[in-house]
Amino acid sequence: MPSIVTWNVNGIRACAKKGYLEWLEAEGADIVCLQETKAHPDQLDEELLRPGGWHTAFASAQKRGYSGVAIYAQQEAQGLQIGLGEPEFDDEGRTIVADFGAFVLINGYFPNSQHSHARLPYKLRYDALVLERSQALRAAGREVIICGDFNAAHTELDLARPKANINNAGFLPEERAWVDDALATGLVDVFRQRHPGENGHYSWWSYRMGARGKNIGWRLDYFLCSPGIAGRVQDVRILKDVLGSDHCPVRLDLV
Repeated sequence: MPSIVTWNVNGIRACAKKGYLEWLEAEGADIVCLQETKAHPDQLDEELLRPGGWHTAFASAQKRGYSGVAIYAQQEAQGLQIGLGEPEFDDEGRTIVADFGAFVLINGYFPNSQHSHARLPYKLRYDALVLERSQALRAAGREVIICGDFNAAHTELDLARPKANINNAGFLPEERAWVDDALATGLVDVFRQRHPGENGHYSWWSYRMGARGKNIGWRLDYFLCSPGIAGRVQDVRILKDVLGSDHCPVRLDLV
């Protein structure tokens, strides 16, 4: 079974200037899922578009410089679906569904509900659709991994200052309830399974006020796995020392 990394790169071209391709080769993962690539394939040079030895897939937003997800894989997926078949989400390049045989991988850039909460209904519709698709796959006998930037901290353990953020985007009751709903279907937050009750594990930090150096962060980047995959987890780690974005990568190793 492979090793998988999820990482919101906050602009793949910007991240490339900070060593993304060098990191990609050094990390040795089998599959790398990126979010917020902020680029169409025609804006990428060949080295980023098809680095040697990697199979790639991209979902891009209609609006250039916005959103977008990508998958880099050492082995070609048996099947690829770009988007969820729903234009309101696919027009923003939020999802790739890749069939790797032993499991189906859903790489998602979940919407940000925004400071005004104006996009909360949109986010909740996307959340619900991803969960619906994952349940359909599982009902068909498939193992599923959902990964990406969820733009939500599930519990008070998942952000440094929960009391100060109780009414803020990313920690709203409705956003947190969706993670509860996903877990209620049997999906497993495999990082939390291995680190129960522990705080201080974050994957995103504001660029303001030296938040990263002080570890004033949020855990926004997740792997939710069906039970058959969760039972094969060897390790799951937040790679907090990897720079290049306001998020850091999260790595899942399976046996």
